[in-house]
Amino acid sequence: PRDPMKWRGRRTSTNISDRRRGGTGRRVARTGGGVGIVGILALLVGMYFGVDLSPFLGVMQGGSVASAPSHSAAGPNRIDDEMEEFIAVVLADTEAVWQQEFQIRGGRYQEPTLVLFSESVGSACGFASSASGPFYCPGDNQIYLDTSFFTTLERQLGARGDFAKAYVIAHEVAHHVQNLIGIMGQTYAARARATEAEANAISVRIELQADCFSGVWARAVEQRFGVLEPGDIEEAMNAAASIGDDILQRRSGRAVVPDSFTHGTSEQRQRWFYTGYRTGQMERCDTFAAERL
Repeated sequence: PRDPMKWRGRRTSTNISDRRRGGTGRRVARTGGGVGIVGILALLVGMYFGVDLSPFLGVMQGGSVASAPSHSAAGPNRIDDEMEEFIAVVLADTEAVWQQEFQIRGGRYQEPTLVLFSESVGSACGFASSASGPFYCPGDNQIYLDTSFFTTLERQLGARGDFAKAYVIAHEVAHHVQNLIGIMGQTYAARARATEAEANAISVRIELQADCFSGVWARAVEQRFGVLEPGDIEEAMNAAASIGDDILQRRSGRAVVPDSFTHGTSEQRQRWFYTGYRTGQMERCDTFAAERL
């Protein structure tokens, strides 16, 4: 077996809220505020963007921008198990990478909270079960993850390895990045006046952009921290392929219907992830200007 990515013993994020055991979770208080990143990615100005509500790796849209209740730590922060430690390390890496990306563009990155849950969870975007898969809620700037999804990813979808899991987390963080730079703010108007097929097409573009941003993150992690092992990028590519709309429709025994796609094909997801990884540039992730997805 190949060596896993080097994550053990590394810095962990404190922005984890663990609700898996019926508690209220823990959340490290931090200063809020706007992102202050006006003008970032000029190529995106004037375009319209969409968000998907698919059960796999999607973004859940809130009907309001009300904040979810915050949860204060009852005691010292602690890592409860190995899986939480792994997630906290990956989240810390996303924080470091996106802080730098925003800083070089004159902005400030506002870190999201990642909520671990089991079976079901409430958010500013509503109630969700584990069957919803991981999701990002722009209403409270939080990522929600039932770690049982990693078992599904490996055993049912065939995407194995630590970096496959890291890709899942990076993808959801990428939706947070999209929210901060104003992409999701343009989502609602665009989808409201679109047909179902058009709304799906918009969703595909935002999901592929999140895949591309995930590739940008992977390149930065490799260059800055040197923690990737041979085969890690292939694990992420395999994970991206395993959750393509065409593959998921075939697995479910349905006909492949492109107009119903909300995330993109396996080939598209792999290609846009690799575009971000190969270039390391957010600006190369403008899926909305691309003639060929």
